[in-house]
Amino acid sequence: QIIRVSLKMNILFLKIKLIQYLKQYYMKNKVLVVGAGFAGSIHARELAENGYNVTLIDKRDHIAGNCYDFIDRETSVRIHRYGPHLFHTSNGTVFEYLSKFTKWTKYEHRVVVKINKNKLVPLPININTINDIFNQTFKNEEDVRAFLDKLIIRKKNIMNAEDWLYSKIGKELTDIFYRPYTKKMWGLDLKEVSHAIVKRIKFSFSNEDRYFPNDTIQYLPTNGYTCLFENLLDHENIDIKLSQNFDKSMINEFDFCFNSMPIDEYYDFRYGHLPYRSIKFVHSTETRDSSNGHVVINYSDQSRYTRETWWHNLPKHAEKNNSLYIKTKEIPCDYSENNLERYYPVKTHDDRYGKTYNEYKNINENQIQFIGRCGTYQYLDMHQVVNQSLINIKKWIKSNE
Repeated sequence: QIIRVSLKMNILFLKIKLIQYLKQYYMKNKVLVVGAGFAGSIHARELAENGYNVTLIDKRDHIAGNCYDFIDRETSVRIHRYGPHLFHTSNGTVFEYLSKFTKWTKYEHRVVVKINKNKLVPLPININTINDIFNQTFKNEEDVRAFLDKLIIRKKNIMNAEDWLYSKIGKELTDIFYRPYTKKMWGLDLKEVSHAIVKRIKFSFSNEDRYFPNDTIQYLPTNGYTCLFENLLDHENIDIKLSQNFDKSMINEFDFCFNSMPIDEYYDFRYGHLPYRSIKFVHSTETRDSSNGHVVINYSDQSRYTRETWWHNLPKHAEKNNSLYIKTKEIPCDYSENNLERYYPVKTHDDRYGKTYNEYKNINENQIQFIGRCGTYQYLDMHQVVNQSLINIKKWIKSNE
């Protein structure tokens, strides 16, 4: 009798141990990823490829984050719901990685800017812009640079966006092209904005009219970004749950969490709010094409708009010609005025919000890592998010082998 009881106790003990082991094993292969944009989706795909069971959630009703695009039923034109997303990079690794999930269509972006009196000139500033503004007839880059050399204001210490622009193109061009636009876009004067924001601008004083002249790879996904993401997330180890808000209690069900939500929101704004700029999109169906072939027209005038996009002029974006067009105009605002839609982290000349972010970043968390633009409070282009995500997840997987 004693032996029988002892045997039953041992079997029960072994069952408990087996359940605990299986639970620990199962938990160690379960990862929660919050956000189905590039950062979250790449983390999810790489985890899935390495044997992890991934649950990917997003509070929106679609994948692809701010890259989400779709065919408008009325016009049969593809539009990007959150503004034009134009893939450009010189990083071959990033391009090769994404090429596993999409075919590409060549596209080199060109922009004109509307200044006062509805005058349209090329942007970024090139030789034709200079000739238009100053009523000149320069023929080569050397003459333009010699002309601008008399206008630029050299600064020993670059403290803000104004300093950087003055040192490149002088006060007059800065005030025409960048001061009005910056005030609308960021709600700040150039003196208050970090020069890191405007350092992204590439000037070419030749006839170069491409918006991204230094990037060797410039394409659009042939079948759209949403299709790219569908392929990227097509893996048996990825479970996607849309229209799903994140709750901290979810973390207890997983071994680890990669989170692209705003880091200040996660911590209940313990150290204050991190500000973002947002965009309100005004779509209109047009029966007349008044774009003159332009995809994007920036507004450096006194209107409240920053740019307009004519979607049918992008390659592979007009399924058929039915004489209907979609024009989208953009109105910048604080994210609090647009349903808390966060697009651009605000970077000031004194980096005061960067200091706030670091307070959040330095909170010790063993089970969670913040990723993406909102999770790391960075102003990143698509290719930078992809590159950063690939490096980060490969490093994490290796450290957990």
